[in-house]
Order: sequence, then structure tokens, then C-alpha cells
Amino acid sequence: MRGDILELGSYLGRSAVVLGDLLRPGERLTVCDLFDSEAGDAENAAEMTMSYRSSLTRSAFEANYLAFHPELPVIVQAPTSVLADGRVPAGSCRFVHVDASHLYEHVVGDIEVARRALAEDGLVVLDDYRSEHTPGVSAAVWQAVFTAGLRPVLLTPMKFYGTWGDPEPVREVLLARDWRAEGYTVDEDTIADLRVLRLNYVVQPPAAARSGPRRLLLELLPPVATRAVRRALRALRGRRAAGAAGPR
Repeated sequence: MRGDILELGSYLGRSAVVLGDLLRPGERLTVCDLFDSEAGDAENAAEMTMSYRSSLTRSAFEANYLAFHPELPVIVQAPTSVLADGRVPAGSCRFVHVDASHLYEHVVGDIEVARRALAEDGLVVLDDYRSEHTPGVSAAVWQAVFTAGLRPVLLTPMKFYGTWGDPEPVREVLLARDWRAEGYTVDEDTIADLRVLRLNYVVQPPAAARSGPRRLLLELLPPVATRAVRRALRALRGRRAAGAAGPR
């Protein structure tokens, strides 16, 4: 499947950096976040103050993203509800990551934005669907499953993967993967006659599976990338490019 990628709620860009790696020629990544803009309502403002304080800024996101990619994604600095106006074309996305507000009413709206943006068999990923401090997310996610046709594909400790299309092709790909080599097991459950896979972390994955330079940098990068870190990363990319162009 081809299509664009959409992220609702980007914070400082860690997941956006990974999503940027998944883009293929002709595809685009759009991220939507308030960043340091004013929230649209009092409850959302209180949530932002409690969770992010002064760390959530667009400049911090851009610095972190540019440490790994030469160009920024399409940035919509606004409440995620603005995407209901069609600025992301209907059916244009193959993947939508939702990690914005944890308030029930907002998550319901974000799920609807994702549903409209996704192609027929596109995947939506919903963060914090089972965290004890985000009951509003849980309520909105399972409401979509039981009343709005969202089909679960994979459950992880933090994220719900689902589709409004046919989940079986994705499940087959997941079941064919050697998860134990990466430190996981996969169980199969049935929820209201819906078949769903559940990913469980069981052992420390082999060093080879977790020691890639980008994975390590993602784990160690501070909330706001320093100039020194960005220079070092650009220099590393330059040396790799020079080496690739040299004798083989």
C-alpha cells in the first residue's frame, strides 16, 4: 500500500523521526500539534500545563527532527480538530499515529480524523489506550471498536493498532515475524468475536537487534537536541555519504 503518513500530537518529535524514516518517494508526513500555541479550551490548557509545562515548543520539535532528516515534515500548528476541514485529503494516508490530547472528547474527534484520512486498509495507531492516567483514551478507543467499525489488529503495552479495512493481511505479516528473536511473544485473543494479536515483552532482545545507531540515538537524544549533537549527526551522515561514493 502507498500513501501519506499523518501524526496527531508530536510533542518533541521522537515518533515523527521514526515515521520520517518510513516515507517513500512521493509520500509526505504531516504532523499536527499545538506546540506552544494557546489551547482551544480550559480542559486542554490544564492538560498541557500539567503534562508538558514549557518543554513543548515548535522550535524544539524542529531541531530534533532536523537532527535526523534534511527537511521538515508538513507542520500544522493548531488543534488536531482543524484537520476535520479536509486539509488532509480523505483516503490519502496509509498510516496515522494518534498521540495528542488524552481527553475523551478530543480523542473521539482524533479517531474520526484518522478514519477519514486513512485509505481502505490503512492503519491507525492510538497511544496510551490502556494507561491508568488516560481513561478517556481507553473509552474512546473501545467505543470506536464496538460502535464505529474499528477492528483491532495488534495490542502492545502502550499502543493499539487497528484498521477500518481488512485486518487479516497485516495479522499474517505479524504472525510470520520472528518476534522472540527481538524479545517478544505474540498471543492471540478474541474480543467480541474480533480476533486480535497481543505483543508481550518477555526478555531483553539480543544486542544486535537493539544496537543500531539510530535506535541508540533515539534513546539517548535529550528533549531538545543541542547544537553539538546536531553537528555530530550531520557530520556522521556526511562521512557515510562520502564512504558510499568511494571505492567499493
